[in-house]
Amino acid sequence: MRVALIGQPNCGKSTLFNQVAGYKAETGNFTGTTVTYTESKVRVGGKVIELVDLPGTYTLAGTNPAERVSLDYLTSNPVDAIINVVDASHLAQGLELTLELLALGQPLIIALNLMDEASRLGLHIDGLGLQEKLGVPVLPLVASKGRGVKNLFLTAANIASRSLRPNRNLVADVREASRRHAVAGELARTFVAHGERRVSWRDRLDDVLLHPVWGYLGLAVILLAFFEGVYGLGRFIEQPLLALFDGLSVQVVALVGEQAFLAELLVGVIQGVSAGVAIVLPYLMPFLLGLGFLEDVGYLPRVAFLMDALMHRMGLHGKAVVPFILGYGCNVPAIMSTRTLDEPHERYMAAALATFVPCAARLSVVFGLVAFYLGPIAAVLLYVFNLFVIAVTGRLLTRFLPEDTPGLILEIPPYRVPTLRTVVQKTWFRMREFVVEAWPLLIVGSIVLAVLNYYNAAGFFNWFVRPVTWSLGLPLQVGVPLIFGILRKELSLVMLGQALGSMDFAAVLTPEQMLTFTVFVMFYIPCLATLGVLRRELGTRAMLSITLLTVVVALLAALVTRGVAVVVL
Repeated sequence: MRVALIGQPNCGKSTLFNQVAGYKAETGNFTGTTVTYTESKVRVGGKVIELVDLPGTYTLAGTNPAERVSLDYLTSNPVDAIINVVDASHLAQGLELTLELLALGQPLIIALNLMDEASRLGLHIDGLGLQEKLGVPVLPLVASKGRGVKNLFLTAANIASRSLRPNRNLVADVREASRRHAVAGELARTFVAHGERRVSWRDRLDDVLLHPVWGYLGLAVILLAFFEGVYGLGRFIEQPLLALFDGLSVQVVALVGEQAFLAELLVGVIQGVSAGVAIVLPYLMPFLLGLGFLEDVGYLPRVAFLMDALMHRMGLHGKAVVPFILGYGCNVPAIMSTRTLDEPHERYMAAALATFVPCAARLSVVFGLVAFYLGPIAAVLLYVFNLFVIAVTGRLLTRFLPEDTPGLILEIPPYRVPTLRTVVQKTWFRMREFVVEAWPLLIVGSIVLAVLNYYNAAGFFNWFVRPVTWSLGLPLQVGVPLIFGILRKELSLVMLGQALGSMDFAAVLTPEQMLTFTVFVMFYIPCLATLGVLRRELGTRAMLSITLLTVVVALLAALVTRGVAVVVL
């Protein structure tokens, strides 16, 4: 039995999916998070159901990739029942998609999600009346808290086996688009009673956080507190762990002999493992926990709103803000989210600029090098500088690729109290990529560098990129870490310590060199996974041009950083 979940963006569809299937789909509060469908098997009432989470879409008209994916799946795959998740606080808007789904003639069940939010707004929905009018089950739901989830899926399994069909007269009346809009409005007026809206702390909070002046001040305070928290926790964990692994390396060398090839390999393994445990994880985990909290609470769309207003004045493409927000977790979903943009020009602009966003992997370099040795304020300033460079680059790109830059149309969801389970699951979902894919690469890369050093073969790679490292005032040995950093950005920090012979970077690098190296890593060639998705989404030519752009921007930004650091520090 196959059941499909479909709904408009921000309706809580992916939250419902995660409640029953485990965390296997991204949950976000803005359009573009779910761009492909996700499948999972769940057990409901003794039956195994294949559950499909389709992309969030406002309509089935097929005017963008998300709409086409949803329509193609529903019309070309055997689906026993469709669960249409509707935001109860925006019923008229959600019912437009419902009326389109009714026309497909497949068993349908409507889940009125966010009933708690509708109640807060003073909305009272006659679910039974709406159910009688549509001819399909209409059930209340609060997916984030698990209310109504079990009954919803038991009902879905029941109507799938009974093959219930919707109201045929209503279906015949809504064949045209224009007519669906009118009928959806009529249904909402008929079955929704408006009571007194309760003015809550959430309304008052938006008066501050979306204020044209206080909103930016609030953003700065929140981000500073976020970075201070990540830095403080990471520093507290990192120091004793590094000391532990350093002691282990000394013991291994003493045991097998200082010049032995085996000692080089074992130390390489230890350094690769310690990089994940003591350098990356202490910063990556709290960062992703905080990012998940800000996303689930509903603040990230507000950040997008504020940053769009600021960047649009600089000539930056407004719609690129959504991929930017995703990019702080990982550039891969950021590039994939550009599918929601209509024009190829828009997709290229958004993808090119999103590659400059410092992802969680680059975070390890920023925190492990700059924040740890120069303080969290320096790390925050680097992120501000990053935004400035992105804005300037966007301004220049608009001169070479002229087009009207439209503003951002973004639905601002209500504030929600995130559940600990959801935030932890989201963190693990994003951490799993590092543990499963990146960490083994760190260990392998560490071993490879150990072998290169043992046979004095690292010099070839270092001289290959010497023009870059020389111009930036970096040591010759930095070449290998930069080359391997293209595989995974975490590698550049781990192998930097190995190449320089010490994980105590203050002993082998000046503050100017730390800043210059970090800025170059923030901007230069994206990781291998990002290059792959760029090629798949935009083509080889676009991938190569964006790669060249990142190298040029990285060099210029790092040179500027070096010059400023020499004067200031």
